[in-house]
Order: sequence, then C-alpha cells, then structure tokens
Amino acid sequence: MVGLPDMLVGAEPLEDGFALDITEDWLQGRTAYGGLTSAIALAAAQRIDGELPPLRSGQLAMIAPLAGRIEARARVLRRGRNATWAAAELTGEKGVGFTASFVFMRRTESVLAIDNYPPPAAAIPVEEAAPVPMAQAPAFLRSHFECRFALPKAELGEADLCWWVRLRERAGLHPEVESLLCGDALPTAVWPLLSFSVPISSMHWHVNMLGAAPAADGWWLIRSTSEFARSGGASEHITQWNGEGAPAIAGMQSVAVFG
Repeated sequence: MVGLPDMLVGAEPLEDGFALDITEDWLQGRTAYGGLTSAIALAAAQRIDGELPPLRSGQLAMIAPLAGRIEARARVLRRGRNATWAAAELTGEKGVGFTASFVFMRRTESVLAIDNYPPPAAAIPVEEAAPVPMAQAPAFLRSHFECRFALPKAELGEADLCWWVRLRERAGLHPEVESLLCGDALPTAVWPLLSFSVPISSMHWHVNMLGAAPAADGWWLIRSTSEFARSGGASEHITQWNGEGAPAIAGMQSVAVFG
C-alpha cells in the first residue's frame, strides 16, 4: 500500500504535470476513490505556481473510471489581481476520467464576517467515538483511513451520516490537499437506506473552502446529508470541520444511484 504523500514524491514529471500509479488499495469498486482523484488534481494545479494564493473553491467531475497508470496535467486559465483560475485533468488508458476547475484567491479585507457553520452540538468526542466497521468497506477506506461514528443515531436524520475521519499517512501533504483527500470519504448519505449491493457513483462535487487547516491530530468531522433522491440520482450536502471545530469545507455533490 502506498499513501498519497509517497505517490506524489515518486510521481514521474511531465512537461505540464506528472504521472503516477493508482493501486488497488485506493479503489472504490472499479475506479479510484473520488477524494484521491480530487487531491491529485489539486496537487497538479498547485505545481503550476509555487506562489498561488489559497484555494477558494473547486468544481470536480468524476467522468470515467481511473485506475493503474494515470497522467495529471494542469494549466492556468486566468490570472486576476486577486484570483487565479486553473484547470486540471486526469487521464488513463481510455482517456479523460476526471476534470477539475479551481479558483485560488488571496484573502482581502471585508466588512462581512459571517460564520454559520457550527459543528453538530451533539458530536461525540473523537476519543469516545465507536469505530466504523470496515468488513464491507471499499478498499480505499479499509487501507488508508480511520473512521469513527460522530453522532448518536437519535441525532441523525433519515439520509444523514456523520463520521470522524483521519488519514493514516498524511505527513508532508499540503493542508488543502489533505482536506480534499478526506472530504469525500463518507458513503453517500442515502446508502444506508439501500441494499449495500446497490452501486453508487459520485458525478460532480463542488467545494467551497472555509479556511480551516487540519488539526495536529489529523481528525476531521464530516457530515453528509441528502434531502432529494429520485430517478437514479441523489443530491447531497457535505460539510467538513477540523478536529478543533473550525469549518473547512462546505460542499455539494451529485451522486448516481443505480438501484
């Protein structure tokens, strides 16, 4: 098993990106885990320019299965006075499997100061939280993450999951790369309402970065909820906080549900 830090260090340089191998321990079914491809795309974009401002938002599209040898390429679309737009693309042997659009933006003075993303009040402290069983978990989750239940069942809604998540190998990762790598770790919120054999697949994930860096212990609190599922698709909201309760990502995801 190879963690993302070693994958990036050992990547083969290309003129406009790099190539690396996605091994079976990173798979979710027949494709790479979406948080991994998102993190790889962000790492490719960050290599364009070592002085990019912080990531402000990203639009991530999981287009086709990716596994084995892939190539990651990125380019700048526009540089403004405060913001830089960049695009990234991951390709495998059958062509494009993943695309991303990123906005990097400098922090500026503002009269606005709104912060209405408090963590769940009933969240169980991570040291008291029960481990998530991994017997039926996909390969990437069993191999690379620690997960614990973060809310009592009585506090959860119908399509509602809330876990503590920590990456096993994180040393050397950029904080933004780590947050994306962990941010898609939960199953889709409607999955517990279905047979575990029903295939599901993320299609689009939009993330707004709220600025929190990972806490020293590496734990993230992540909650996924769905208020709409019909005709083979589900819409879900994913919110992520660091272990100290500071908001890190507000996201929305479109998921295909094949059953």
